Amino acid sequence: MLQYLKQIFTSKKFYYSLLGLVLLGSGSLLVLDEVIMPAYTNYYEGVTVPDVRELSLTEAEELLTSYGLRYEVTDRRANSAFPEDYVIDQTPTPAEIVKPNRKIYLTVNTESHPTVTVPEVVNLSYRNARIQLQNYGLTVGTVSYESSRFKNTVMRQSIEPADTVEKGTAVDLVVSDGLGEKMVDVPNIIGLRLTEAQQKLREAGLRIGDFTYQPSKEVAANTIIDFSPKQNRVVEGETINLTIAERFDAKEESESGAVSVDTTYVQPDSLQQNNQN
Repeated sequence: MLQYLKQIFTSKKFYYSLLGLVLLGSGSLLVLDEVIMPAYTNYYEGVTVPDVRELSLTEAEELLTSYGLRYEVTDRRANSAFPEDYVIDQTPTPAEIVKPNRKIYLTVNTESHPTVTVPEVVNLSYRNARIQLQNYGLTVGTVSYESSRFKNTVMRQSIEPADTVEKGTAVDLVVSDGLGEKMVDVPNIIGLRLTEAQQKLREAGLRIGDFTYQPSKEVAANTIIDFSPKQNRVVEGETINLTIAERFDAKEESESGAVSVDTTYVQPDSLQQNNQN
């Protein structure tokens, strides 16, 4: 056995065969690395992505095809700066190096603008008007303020109710600042019952502020004995604070004092029904 192995390892034919196997293996690796793999992966090939933005979809398709690339429209958006079916964006971006046959994703312009009907928000509070416009797919544009007795109430809107506009259109609003544009006379409310005084102040375009209660022997309880600011004329929408008489011997633990009644309050239908039930 040893003699046989000695003959093999001392034979030139063995070493020639071994050398041939080494050369064949090296050649195979070289071919795989330099020819087969580059051909499979396009390692040495690359395509510079052309800029197809601002081209029609037909022109973009022709250009991409000439570069050996494919395309797919993944999104359509409305953009007034472009004609219909024009490319407004692409991925990958222009000048990127990609492999041949790579798919380029396009965003294409569309002229189909969804429209909505403008709701009427005049006389609503600013908060409710904003919510109403948003519910219709519109936005609030410029908000300006003008003097009016009803604070934070929408006085005008820039687009007429029932008009049809594109979704997302901005509607400008004019909102009341709560103050009138004119001076008004403060009615004579001294000696009046609270409910009567409230009614007269509201009719004059004034608002009722804080109540202060003061014991009095001469004046009946729940009667106006003073007010502030103590002026004969004030700006429309001004707030008037009232001083109201209460019983001189009223005790806090047994008397609740005068009760303020707002005659302008209207109970909601749902509450009225509940009370009747």
